[in-house]
Amino acid sequence: MYRYGFIAVFFLALAAAGYVAWHLWRITPGGWGIKLSVTGLYIFWMGLAFAGFFLTEKVPLGAARALYVIGHTWWIAMLYLLLVFLLADILSLCRILPRGLLKGNAAVGGGILLAVAAVLIAGRIHYSHKYRETLTIRTDKPLEQPLTIVLASDLHLGYHNSSREFARWVDLINSEQPDLILFGGDIVDRSVRPLLEEDYAGEFRRLTAPVISVLGNHEYYSDRAAAERFLHDAGITLLRDSLVHFRGVTVVGRDDRTNPHRQPLAALVPSADSTFTILLDHQPYRLEEAEAAGIDFQFSGHTHRGQVWPLSWVTDALYEKSWGHHRRGDTRYYVSSGLGLWGPRFRIGTRSEYLVLKLLPEDER
Repeated sequence: MYRYGFIAVFFLALAAAGYVAWHLWRITPGGWGIKLSVTGLYIFWMGLAFAGFFLTEKVPLGAARALYVIGHTWWIAMLYLLLVFLLADILSLCRILPRGLLKGNAAVGGGILLAVAAVLIAGRIHYSHKYRETLTIRTDKPLEQPLTIVLASDLHLGYHNSSREFARWVDLINSEQPDLILFGGDIVDRSVRPLLEEDYAGEFRRLTAPVISVLGNHEYYSDRAAAERFLHDAGITLLRDSLVHFRGVTVVGRDDRTNPHRQPLAALVPSADSTFTILLDHQPYRLEEAEAAGIDFQFSGHTHRGQVWPLSWVTDALYEKSWGHHRRGDTRYYVSSGLGLWGPRFRIGTRSEYLVLKLLPEDER
């Protein structure tokens, strides 16, 4: 299934890339030399993007990082060039824009490239800011003490989210003085190699509270066994269809739905358990299951809320809740857009965030 999906996306991407290349050829003024230079640079950049899928594990780490970042930036640049050219073509067909506007026009072509570059720069700056979301839940279930819990998902540590950047995230989390830290999966991006070579495990061990995590789909894509070994070395308690108790709270961790044999949620939650239950489930599908199982709070990630607009419209259509606070009956939910991100380092119309959950007894003032 995943193989056929990848093939379909590959050919759609090629078609979109060809459409953009054709427009770049048309809009570039002058003779063949200038047209070949502009279009050739675009195609070379595209080649780096596709080459990155196959070469990052085979070249030195510094080169792999550069290849990954430069190549993946192409995807977002291509997306926005595609949207601009599609809109211009539609408006031309409707005779709102002149038909020859996108032919041999240096001013329009330069304006489009500058606008796309400005969007990318703004998206890169926006990604560097990490938003602090808060949620206070008062419960009549017995707690040993009030708890401050930091929750984050989709760190995607690897070739693009460096160890230096991750160290800043660790400092942010520690500044909350948490009692417990929960990760909602996709800690690893696509390979544990950079995490091992730059000792990300050492950064995890700087966290000042116990850390619990579940697997995401990217741990499966990267090499589940290697990812599990890394998480163990980093001092992280991994839950795979299991639960742990912490100071009067039960944390239930589901294996990712990439595993077709994961246990049903109802089989994981003790029916006689009267403690406050927090569910970690990487992908926010079938939210009604948590409600039926009597879960008090579910934390999920995975969606990134599309990461860049207008892909946020796609995730909003695909999921019951693709980002933010949600409620079904007595069950509260938070679907995170992620602390890190996959691939290109841009946030456009979405945000990078972590959640600070204050869990208090009902009578606490």
